Amino acid sequence: MSLPAPKPSVRSPTPGRKWRILYAEDVRELREVARLALTLDGHSIECALDGKLALERVTGAPDAFDLIITDHHMPNMNGLEFVEQLRAMRWPGKIIVFSSELKSEVEKAYVAHCVDRVLPKPIFPSELRRVLAEL
Repeated sequence: MSLPAPKPSVRSPTPGRKWRILYAEDVRELREVARLALTLDGHSIECALDGKLALERVTGAPDAFDLIITDHHMPNMNGLEFVEQLRAMRWPGKIIVFSSELKSEVEKAYVAHCVDRVLPKPIFPSELRRVLAEL
């Protein structure tokens, strides 16, 4: 007697590395979409409302994350200021920046701080999955 085949899941997890992610974003809906999409793929994700709160989280537990995703335009501390502080403390993880618009000198500053990717907003979960697989 054979058992019935298991029902396919709505989403199969992304193969490969599972990231421990901190996502700094001031827009609640974007945080929730990222949390849903990334946890369904097997990643763990914490969210912070801005760069200042995210920096406090990393400073308190520098080994808790291996990937940071940050928006650029945020109150209290923008993404570039956050990345500058991360690199000043020699945080070794990967960094992805999301932004709806960046002046070329700001994008160059991110590159100078060795971010791994600068991606335009909005970003579709499928594109983010592709980038995570490339990292």
